[in-house]
Amino acid sequence: MNIDGRNTLACITNIPKDQPTTDLVIYPLPHMFVVKDLVPDMTYFYKQYASIKPWLQRKDTLDPSKEILQSPEDRKKLDGLYECILCACCSTACPSYWWNQDVYLGPSVLLQAYRWMADSRDQHLSERLAQMENAFSVYRCHTIMNCTRTCPKHLNPGNAIAQIKLLLAKN
Repeated sequence: MNIDGRNTLACITNIPKDQPTTDLVIYPLPHMFVVKDLVPDMTYFYKQYASIKPWLQRKDTLDPSKEILQSPEDRKKLDGLYECILCACCSTACPSYWWNQDVYLGPSVLLQAYRWMADSRDQHLSERLAQMENAFSVYRCHTIMNCTRTCPKHLNPGNAIAQIKLLLAKN
């Protein structure tokens, strides 16, 4: 929701007890169609999330009863990425997403895309990067960083987008 002009989660927003006469202004997430009352239509958002194939992809076939282990160092690379709860606060704070939400993936989905690119167990990095090779993927990000400022989980989608750009430049 947008509470007092900031995209955030209502469940963690403090209501000041010392100022009971202050009115809180509550709106649905901006720049999304509203289904009813404070409920935004998240259809495009979830379609975009599904488009990045947010699951572990392997080229080899492994015994499904066995785990694919990671080193502690590789696991640490995922910190700050897997905690995203897909609330869309960051995406709806992004001007590029406002203007192109039907085609631009947005900060939240790009953060999740990088989460799978950074996972040492995933074997489809080149395919994931190929999906980003268009004008409406990472290159619509203008590093305004509204996404990072508004994230209620204190994640940094802007950094994840920059990391994808670095990977694209290397490949």
